[in-house]
Amino acid sequence: MCGINGILCLNKNIKPDKNSILKMNAGMIHRGPDSGDIFINKNIALGHRRLSIIDLSDAGKQPMTDNSGRYTMVYNGELYNYKQLKNELENYNFKTGTDSEVLLATYIEKKEKTPEKLDGMFAFAVWDNINESLFLTRDPLGIKPLYYYIDENYFIFSSEIRAILNSELVERKLNKNAISDYLRYQTVHAPETMVKDIKMLMPGKFIFIEKGKLKLGEYCNLNNQETLPFTDDKETVKKNISKLLYASTEKRMMSDVPFGAFLSGGIDSSIIVGLMSQISNRKVNTFSVTFNEEKFSEAKYARQIAKQFNTEHTEIKLSPKDFLNIIPEAIKAFDHPSADGINSYIVSKVTKQAGITMALSGLGGDELFAGYDIFKRIHKLYGNKAVFALPRSIRKLAGNTIYKLHKSTSTKKIKDILSIKNLNLPDIYSVSRQVFSEEKIAELINNDLINKNKVKEITGEFKPKKKYLLTAVSLSEINTYMQNILLRDTDQMSMASSLEVRVPFLDRELVNYVLSIPDNIKFPHSAKQLLTDSVGFLPDNIVNRPKMGFLLPWENWLKNELYDFAEKKIVELSKNGIFTENKVKELWHNFLNKDKEVKWAKIWLLISLQNYIVELKLK
Repeated sequence: MCGINGILCLNKNIKPDKNSILKMNAGMIHRGPDSGDIFINKNIALGHRRLSIIDLSDAGKQPMTDNSGRYTMVYNGELYNYKQLKNELENYNFKTGTDSEVLLATYIEKKEKTPEKLDGMFAFAVWDNINESLFLTRDPLGIKPLYYYIDENYFIFSSEIRAILNSELVERKLNKNAISDYLRYQTVHAPETMVKDIKMLMPGKFIFIEKGKLKLGEYCNLNNQETLPFTDDKETVKKNISKLLYASTEKRMMSDVPFGAFLSGGIDSSIIVGLMSQISNRKVNTFSVTFNEEKFSEAKYARQIAKQFNTEHTEIKLSPKDFLNIIPEAIKAFDHPSADGINSYIVSKVTKQAGITMALSGLGGDELFAGYDIFKRIHKLYGNKAVFALPRSIRKLAGNTIYKLHKSTSTKKIKDILSIKNLNLPDIYSVSRQVFSEEKIAELINNDLINKNKVKEITGEFKPKKKYLLTAVSLSEINTYMQNILLRDTDQMSMASSLEVRVPFLDRELVNYVLSIPDNIKFPHSAKQLLTDSVGFLPDNIVNRPKMGFLLPWENWLKNELYDFAEKKIVELSKNGIFTENKVKELWHNFLNKDKEVKWAKIWLLISLQNYIVELKLK
């Protein structure tokens, strides 16, 4: 796992500046502390920071140039089928044991068809020194990031937004048009970012630039798969899921460095640990962040799983005060503003400190196997035809009545859903996932900055087919919340501590298969029942326990230990000319006065944004 950078001069009168690519590299040492180098030739400059996982020798250093000297590559990721690909490349004289060199050799042979051959997580760029062309691409599930900027003079790309800004060739401007998206969903959906004119390459896409002309193409789209008649019965489905998940986990245990797994004691992480223990011939290293306060801790469940699978278990005990003390360094690590990334930062930091360079995660299990409450809610709503048949005026009246009887965030959500003009998936899903309501956003920012609802736009592509409502919800989750929050937070927060995280649930073959399973087999009678029945080795108390996560006293902190910091950021945000000053301060005041509708997460969302603006010096 690494960090990649590049500057392509589109103006023939401009040559690459060595200092710019060095500054980009210097800002990403955390992504690759083992080595770093640059390549400059003609109108291209490439930079790389390396975190060694496969073949730790210096032979694996990048930028990597092929035997002929024609092609030079920078690459971030892991290929799990690199040995198979290597056996197919009989005419290439390999000098290393790295997956990097296999990728480069594959590109020389396959060119734009290369990504279709790859099984893994990746973002890479290849420069052709003869044709003076540049090819860039990203994996189909968006596990590894790739950002870019283009104007009449430069095409600049990197694994991080901050690195692009470090080049000093791009203005540090806030993307004001992304604010409404952020307020709705605590993120900015790709291809947009919070920095003006810096874009994120979409999963499964590629960019090819030759003679100053840019071509944007697509090699994979998980959303547009051909729907074939599904013939497997439930028992066959469970066997197939078990087999695919086992194979996916086994592939992701390939490593030349110490590795382990995050273990919360929840369903997904427990399954990954169980599979790793079946595969490995030695004890698996597992890591849990635990808390002394019993109500905040999942320690007993993690211990139970560690004992069941005889792992080498490490509990990293933190008090809420310890967690509080790490917050300042965590928010400095944000490459993109996040309301939720601090948890990932903590887990990654302590795992790396324990001597682990690579860890497996259970991320993706909820999105694939209908693990969130939103799956049940939408399934139930679609099954209740009487609700759809009611006139909107009656639905609105019912929603308003429920809300007035018991004002809360959840009843406000019910009111908003029942008020929707058309009860369809895009409308229901977009409202269900929304943080700030449309009315509140209209109060908080200038109306001319309120853009179309991005989640509604994305989910509009996933019109539920007969018997495949849950698949449509899964695609909505994958393309919004998972890719734009969970995966982005996991990457930026783990790489801040030079830790590689692999995600077995996001194996392409497994994802394709699970998306093809109809609702009558997948229906979530209990949390991810199809998944737990497929593996069959989790105890009932693990399967049936409620979700916990990091239940930390954020509300108390913001009113006490973090009050001065929070107050400062809220006031700064209210005066930046984008937000309505009195409405921002009113929201803060209502939170301090225990308004049930103003949860701490909404306040932290605003604080995180303002802190990001200050840290990146955005204008």
